[in-house]
Amino acid sequence: MKRTGNLYEQICSIDNLKIADAKARKGKKKQYGIKLWDKAPDANILSLHNELTAKTYKTSPYSVFKVYEPKERDVYRLPYRDRVVHHAIMNLLEPIFTPMFTTDTYSCIKGKGIYSMFTALRLALKNKSETIYCFQGDIKKYYPSVDHDILKNIVRRKIKDNDLLSLLDSIIDSAPGIPIGNYLSQYFANLYLTPFDHYIKEQMGVKHYFRYLDDIIVLSGNKAYLHALRASIQAYFEEHLKLTLKSNYSVFPSAEGIDVIGHVFYPTHILVRKSIKQNAFRAIKKRKKPNAIAGHMGWLKHGNCKNLIKKLLCTNSATSVLTQTQ
Repeated sequence: MKRTGNLYEQICSIDNLKIADAKARKGKKKQYGIKLWDKAPDANILSLHNELTAKTYKTSPYSVFKVYEPKERDVYRLPYRDRVVHHAIMNLLEPIFTPMFTTDTYSCIKGKGIYSMFTALRLALKNKSETIYCFQGDIKKYYPSVDHDILKNIVRRKIKDNDLLSLLDSIIDSAPGIPIGNYLSQYFANLYLTPFDHYIKEQMGVKHYFRYLDDIIVLSGNKAYLHALRASIQAYFEEHLKLTLKSNYSVFPSAEGIDVIGHVFYPTHILVRKSIKQNAFRAIKKRKKPNAIAGHMGWLKHGNCKNLIKKLLCTNSATSVLTQTQ
């Protein structure tokens, strides 16, 4: 695998930091941290440039808070200046990391989001003889379980710039596992499982494989094969990545419905997940802003939900918004 060097100076450049600032603030201009930054934006850019160039930059202390939807987890938040640094790094690394991912890897990759997986899974299910059964599982406490030494070694398979590696090491070691909330974390989370993706596709020869972050789906016409594959997956995780497959994995007929990425996929049709449908009704009932209601409708419009949309259209407070989203 070809390794890339001579990146650090480009990351530190004033121009790259300005581009990173513009990206980091998209959709977040009203945040307090950005308002503080904008009191002296040029001075703040220069300060970051000087720290990075002198190799004195250190990740700021995190503020940690809990979220409870869709499940309880700790979220790590950094000051805005650190987010600018993360974007500056990814401006250079994204085109290097992206070719490492298999075509079956989704989430946080340009052109490979929810809708890409939606389309691929729907298409796969049309091959009924090869998709009779589904294996579905995810990784136990994935983000907190990521081993820093293994992640650093994976990064080193593609990067050979020592200054950049030192900076990445310091960011990796700034919190346990991979901290949920960091901009870099979404890339590290995909990168960590990339060797597993290649193992599944190239060594195990699995045809119908899908991974959305740590949610893994394999389709097959053979139920026993999927049970055997589950054992191989667990062995690989333990030996190479120090991860554990959750005990609530399941192997079941695809006709029962595959619940993933906000929808339930059947061989003949696709429905929206019950909780998303309920959230859409709640948003309308509470008369939330049109853009909030439209966000919920974005989930519905890809499934076979014509009757549900008609029912929602009967709600006067949402009629105009729902009409626009169909």
